Amino acid sequence: MAARRPHQTTSSPAPTFAELGVPDALNRVLATSGVDRPFPIQAATLPDALAGRDVLGRGRTGSGKTYAFVLAVLTRLAASRTPRRAGRPRALILVPTRELATQIDSVMAPLAQALSLRTMTIFGGVAARPQIAGLRAGVDVLVACPGRLADHVGTGAAHLDAVEITVLDEADHMADLGFLPTVRRLLEQTPRGGQRLLFSATLDAGVDVLVRRFLTDPAVHSVDSGLSPVTAMAHHVLHVEPSDRFEVLVELTAAPGRTVVFTRTKRGAKTLARRLVAAGVTAVELHGNLAQGARTRNLQAFADGQVQTLVATDIAARGIHVDDVALVVHADPPVEHKAYLHRSGRTARAGAAGTVVTLMTDGQVPEVRELTRKAGITATTTRLRPGDALLRELAPGERTLVPRPVTPAADVRHDAPPANGGRGRRSGKPATAAASSTRSAPARGGVAAFSARARPSARRGGR
Repeated sequence: MAARRPHQTTSSPAPTFAELGVPDALNRVLATSGVDRPFPIQAATLPDALAGRDVLGRGRTGSGKTYAFVLAVLTRLAASRTPRRAGRPRALILVPTRELATQIDSVMAPLAQALSLRTMTIFGGVAARPQIAGLRAGVDVLVACPGRLADHVGTGAAHLDAVEITVLDEADHMADLGFLPTVRRLLEQTPRGGQRLLFSATLDAGVDVLVRRFLTDPAVHSVDSGLSPVTAMAHHVLHVEPSDRFEVLVELTAAPGRTVVFTRTKRGAKTLARRLVAAGVTAVELHGNLAQGARTRNLQAFADGQVQTLVATDIAARGIHVDDVALVVHADPPVEHKAYLHRSGRTARAGAAGTVVTLMTDGQVPEVRELTRKAGITATTTRLRPGDALLRELAPGERTLVPRPVTPAADVRHDAPPANGGRGRRSGKPATAAASSTRSAPARGGVAAFSARARPSARRGGR
């Protein structure tokens, strides 16, 4: 059924979680985490979700969608008191990537524990047997990537006929990755009368198909435009010579604070991470050619502050939240404006300020101009060389370069997850790409050679 006209959030004072209907047990956990007032997307959607309505929520990355659906799902499951059954989850949260699944579960776990509810994650790239055992033990909330869940449903390890609430998070990203046919097959196996919540940054044609097919008279809430950038975000385009790109990157990433650097390709992320480490920058890589263990360790090392720079493909552009990311650098301008907005949303989250820098060479001028126009942002463009004073304004503080020994990258895979379910060598250390700068230097002028024009390929069950 067609969605209703979106309700825009008003400027009236935000209610408390308790006033919205969140139970005391969850409010106490929220308070210990420093979460005391709802964000607009939470205040807008929780009353309808807690009342059992289907909900379509749109909000930019970093707007707080995770708590919006997690609190609704847990509150309603606790109220229904339906017992857990082997292989039959009571709630299903579908997400596009493994990292997002893990992050949602980490947010939800302490809240679920307060209500004696059990959660688990399912995604590809890791062994299936522990997942099957967890399903057999019974689970209340299952956070899953579509591909691996479809495998478990196909073998009979999972059944979706007891799902009371289904959530689709980052629905537009699942559409971009080609997961919609699998998502539709999974949704068709959930009870027709179950509650469904769909959250997305944009409502493109693929998402609209899901809304019309699976949501019944949904309450629609939009906290901003689908193209709205975060207002506390400063955008800069640095017009550089190809031979200066790497030195400029070193100056930006050697500054204090967390930085996320985006490349277009997996090989580009690996190469750049190695070169930065060789130059003395603490950096790790995150891309689809790393096995799940290495991906988890690298993201944790970045979140814990062991390293200050994460070099990533668009695998990190959606759903990955690390506190206090001060700077996002597009070493390679993304292919499309939506990717620009989602990449940039790794900074300036939850009302904080942040800076976004795009490196641009002469040959990329038309491409970057079109990109920023479609993204609806106004960027300050500056032509500069290494050592320019603007670099210290964009990334202030004392530069620190730490010589590091050469260490091999761990757990690198070169195509689909291995037959052993992603198990492999486990060093227990972040897969910090380190190599001599001579050996790893990309051809034809620094990072410009990182990227093909094609976007990173999607993988079944999350990249």
